[in-house]
Amino acid sequence: MFHGMFIYVEVFVRPICFVLPGHLTAKSDVYSFGVVLLEILTGRRSMDKKRPSGEQNLVSWARPYLADKRKLYQLVDPRLELNYSLKGVQKISQLAYSCLSRDPKSRPNMDEVVKALTPLQELNDLAILSYHSRLSQQGRRKKKDGTPHITYTQSKSMRASPLNTSKQHR
Repeated sequence: MFHGMFIYVEVFVRPICFVLPGHLTAKSDVYSFGVVLLEILTGRRSMDKKRPSGEQNLVSWARPYLADKRKLYQLVDPRLELNYSLKGVQKISQLAYSCLSRDPKSRPNMDEVVKALTPLQELNDLAILSYHSRLSQQGRRKKKDGTPHITYTQSKSMRASPLNTSKQHR
């Protein structure tokens, strides 16, 4: 068991978080927790050699998505099938991004991480409810004048989402 932990620490903590070689810090623990948050959010492993080269390192692959609110939903594990909180994804993404800061001094401490996570337990704004509401509103608009009211940006974002499993949009 210890050997597995050593490999994990070696891959994710040593290059970025060691103050001196061999000395872990509280901020390196925060970085590691940010990796765990990403694993939960994406359903991916931290290192996966079976993925294409640009996607093998989860942190490197996810960082650009975390920094862009329009793209962050592309990170969400598609197996969740819209059964997640929209605000929760936003907050977890922001928290993961700050935990994974390249500058250890910019990372939150674990007390701040716990304070950020605690209220997320109460969220109930499921993505699937938002999706059904949007479809319902579009259906009502269509009935009024007989033409669909889907803008280009809406249809483009729906096609780009990995959560959209419809073959017609791929």
